[in-house]
Amino acid sequence: MKPDTFKTPVTILTGLGIPTPVKSVLHAYQLLMDWPAASRDRAHTIATNACLAALNGHLEAETARGLFVTFAERQDVLAPDLDMLVAGKRRFSSDPHIH
Repeated sequence: MKPDTFKTPVTILTGLGIPTPVKSVLHAYQLLMDWPAASRDRAHTIATNACLAALNGHLEAETARGLFVTFAERQDVLAPDLDMLVAGKRRFSSDPHIH
């Protein structure tokens, strides 16, 4: 595994809500650099700086990933965890007390 690869991809919603898995620091950095200037905030700046530091070997990829997740949450573009949703649906559909 390359040093900038995330252990678990971060899936964000891009364009018209298209799920896009972000698998590396470089990909996250590219998305942050392309982010519309009018929508950039403090979380964007922190995530961008963290990704740049990780690309330069000054920060762990997983630390940059965490800050990218925070940015995505604040921008409301973090995709829901589909595994969790499917597991929850299975739990509810198998419980005879829940209709």
